[in-house]
Amino acid sequence: MKENNVLKYIEEVLENMPTDWLQLTTHRLDIYNEQLAKTEFLEAFENLAAAKIADTSALSALPTAYDYIRLGHPLSSILEWAIAHLNAIKPTNVISFSSRSTPVLAVLRKNLLDKKNTLICYTGALPAFFDAEALRRVYGYHFELKQVEKAEDVPEFHGSTVFYSQEVEIGSVNLLPTIDFYISVHPHLGSILLVNGAKNAGYISEIQHVRRRETIAMTPADCLTALQQLTGRASDTEISNVEADKTSVIASIQEITGTKTKALLASSGLSIQYAIMMGLIDDALEKHPGKAIKFIVPPNCYGGTNDQARRVAACVKNVEVLDLPVDGDNDMVQSIDLVLDKVANEDAVPYIIAEIPTNPRVEVPNLKKLRDVLSKVRTTASGETAIDPVFILDQTFCPNVQFVANDGILAGIRTLSYVSGSKFPSGGKCTAGYCVANDTAEALLDTIEKHLILCDNEATNLQVKILAAQLPSMNQRIKEAYKNTRAFVNFIKETLPEAKINFVSEELAEEGFTPSVFSLDLPTKGNTPEERESYKRALNHTLIDMMISEIPNESKYCVSYGQLKGCYWTIPATSTQGTTKEDDKDYIARVSLSPNMDLERHKKVFLDFVETM
Repeated sequence: MKENNVLKYIEEVLENMPTDWLQLTTHRLDIYNEQLAKTEFLEAFENLAAAKIADTSALSALPTAYDYIRLGHPLSSILEWAIAHLNAIKPTNVISFSSRSTPVLAVLRKNLLDKKNTLICYTGALPAFFDAEALRRVYGYHFELKQVEKAEDVPEFHGSTVFYSQEVEIGSVNLLPTIDFYISVHPHLGSILLVNGAKNAGYISEIQHVRRRETIAMTPADCLTALQQLTGRASDTEISNVEADKTSVIASIQEITGTKTKALLASSGLSIQYAIMMGLIDDALEKHPGKAIKFIVPPNCYGGTNDQARRVAACVKNVEVLDLPVDGDNDMVQSIDLVLDKVANEDAVPYIIAEIPTNPRVEVPNLKKLRDVLSKVRTTASGETAIDPVFILDQTFCPNVQFVANDGILAGIRTLSYVSGSKFPSGGKCTAGYCVANDTAEALLDTIEKHLILCDNEATNLQVKILAAQLPSMNQRIKEAYKNTRAFVNFIKETLPEAKINFVSEELAEEGFTPSVFSLDLPTKGNTPEERESYKRALNHTLIDMMISEIPNESKYCVSYGQLKGCYWTIPATSTQGTTKEDDKDYIARVSLSPNMDLERHKKVFLDFVETM
């Protein structure tokens, strides 16, 4: 399409786009093919563009671009498509980021693994957050820096050339042959990376994976602003009361968590987790130089956590991931005890990442025993006192439990707590995450914040505004959603007693563990283990298909939790555990309920399902 036709069509799309494109954090898995993320959406979008069709119904019927907006979404895909057309390159070669530094880090990561040199040419002054010393010392990245006046000044170089251009306007760029990666940086929106030439095509999936695991795509609201600027339409990107919103959010987090330390606000749960990991590595390099660093991670926990930890270990010397079996026949406390003994014997630095309750089995360890194991004084092989662990707690499923309060069960143990904000904190309205610490671990927050800023992964102003509106009601929403979940679980137990349900006990709920998610292991049949597994997996889909077809306005097939309304279904093995090793995956149904839903209707449809079995 010619430039004028592209921009005119984009204008029509913006006029008629579905409201979900701006408002949803998760999208339907039933019309999503992960292997064709972005491409399937764009192929269908191209067909609409060629036919000059831009009505809302046609746009709504497009395949899901990505299942979760942290990874990408319709507006980011369309922004990338438009910029690709304006610069005569493939849409796969254009990748937008909310972060202004992570696209550089994505190239540096691949070149580190490929042992390839990188020259970063930049206009003006490098932004304050670009900490070259930390990138070399902590991340292990190798690169040269060169200030230039313009793109034409980028020299020939034996390796990769990155042109880092800080710009105000969105649009055409000067993709010269000497530039391998053109990064267009926009102060309030993020950045757009263009991969130049067939010789660099091998970088695309690696860069996409960095966006998937260590940061987020440019947000829907910022992509809309970028598209409006691209088409010459006025846009209002200013958000008033930013400082007041941030003060309100931090006050809410401190009240909810029972802490007085600072709270760090990130663009997503994985963004804050990455800052935690790199901050702790930085701290270990300073305080325990030369010692091995061990991240201890459950092999079947959320796939993003698992994958990110192993990606960090692949890049940073002396960092290794150790498995921590926590579910089923494995006891988290016993596993931690064994692995900490091993780490202590090696005189290494132990960092434990764990979910409480666990996902998807929704199990809670004995907290007194957990405290005792974590606070146990261990010795190295030479008889020296071992380094005490840092317990990094993902409490997304129960953000209302005050693990890190001054009088909390883990008060004497260095503990960091973080939460994905796309769940209960925002009610599914944004992806922002946050991190707090107990007093014992407070000193670590400054180093973690340093890496959050370096990766430019702080929460956007709009994300903070949404958290300010949603956090005050969070604990009440958790309470009401739990009531619905307990009622549905009890109904399933009565209606289908042969099913195995993983959910917290009444006793744990009395202690404050009131998640609104449970996993359902349906009864199966067959003559062999393979037949029984195959039958169960098919039954999972039958149930989910029945729910979303009978209650389409409330029941959805997507990766979600803590939304303001409706009921959400997924199979962890094919969604949240996407990068988990096959033997550790859970082919069960995971169900999450909200405070606002037609519970009786869901019971009725479940009863209809049972009668078809």
